[in-house]
Amino acid sequence: MAGRGLRRDDRMSVTNRAVLGGCALGLATGWNVANTGAVAQQLADAYGVGLATVGLFTTALFVTHLVMQIPGGRASDRFGPRRVGLLGLVIVAASSSVALAAHLPALALVARGCTGIGTGLAFIAGSAYVRAQGGTPFAQGLFGGVALAGGGVALAVVPRVEGALGWRAPFTTAICVAVGGLLVLALGPADAGRRSARGSVEPARRGVMGDRQLYPLAVLYGASLGLSIVLGNWVATLLHRQGGLDKATAGSIGALTLVLGIVTRPLGGWILHTRPARARAAVGASLLGGAVGTVLLIAATPAVATLGAVLVGLAAGIPFAPAFTGAARARPDAQAAAVGFVNGAASVVVLVGTPLVGLSFSLPGGGRAGFAAIAALWLGAFLLLPSRARLGVPAMSGTESPAG
Repeated sequence: MAGRGLRRDDRMSVTNRAVLGGCALGLATGWNVANTGAVAQQLADAYGVGLATVGLFTTALFVTHLVMQIPGGRASDRFGPRRVGLLGLVIVAASSSVALAAHLPALALVARGCTGIGTGLAFIAGSAYVRAQGGTPFAQGLFGGVALAGGGVALAVVPRVEGALGWRAPFTTAICVAVGGLLVLALGPADAGRRSARGSVEPARRGVMGDRQLYPLAVLYGASLGLSIVLGNWVATLLHRQGGLDKATAGSIGALTLVLGIVTRPLGGWILHTRPARARAAVGASLLGGAVGTVLLIAATPAVATLGAVLVGLAAGIPFAPAFTGAARARPDAQAAAVGFVNGAASVVVLVGTPLVGLSFSLPGGGRAGFAAIAALWLGAFLLLPSRARLGVPAMSGTESPAG
């Protein structure tokens, strides 16, 4: 009996170290999503460009991050997620180092595009690593929460070190997070083994793009993650420029829009699993909260903006598990492809929305029009809320991948 207990403890230790390594990969991904937006105005001044150009720093990352979703999954299947995750972190650190060479817009865009290759590999590998090493659905949700919260932490930390590091702050901190992740992942358990994905990846992608039952889920997740990331990239700038808040306070309030995901993503999964009858209502309420929260952010006073950021944080996390569970259940013949399609919708929202909201800062109202448009999009997603069956009610499967 003692031997059995020891073996069980060993398995738990292996799983826990894998979850920690996966979360390190998620943190690095989330950090790079928001690190440049956290000091957008300062980067615009240093580079001598407009805020819309700074928004393209995030766009460049998301283009390559999106492109790497399927290749990253294939590589994780063939070579092992831990190996691919280590490679992804090395690419993130190396690309951020390139950006430190000079404050040239073209160089920053290239470096951010290369960083997106690293984050694309790191995120897919992190999810697969947790799953392959026996992580529970809650552990998968925790990974997803840390990935989302990484952007919120960046919003809080990067403005605080910008005074000392200047325009180098987003890139220097990205290197530190990547190196820390390398150390954590190096201590994680080795990959369990390799298996070829030949013959399985391509068939899983057939027909997904034309499957209409996935589109409401794509809209839901595009709003939940996509709009929250767009807000996260610009909320600190809005609060600083329009609300007169200092950079540190604006960054701390803005961080809540993403950092709460570490609680709300697992919470959405918990509701779906233990209170399935309330899952659709919880998702709908979170979308309405996102709309109200975005409007409150426009008010820009510290107390009201903080409440708004909390509401957006709820909207950023609660729909996560229902959207992905619903996608996997809708296409049992192509679960990974269905989840990838839904996840890709959020990347499209970020690609389009981030520079457009940055451009709105040049309009009368200094960004308020962009935030008002986002509030309207939250309401649109609420009106298209999928049915309970589409959201994966009544039970949460353990097969879906918590992408973010």
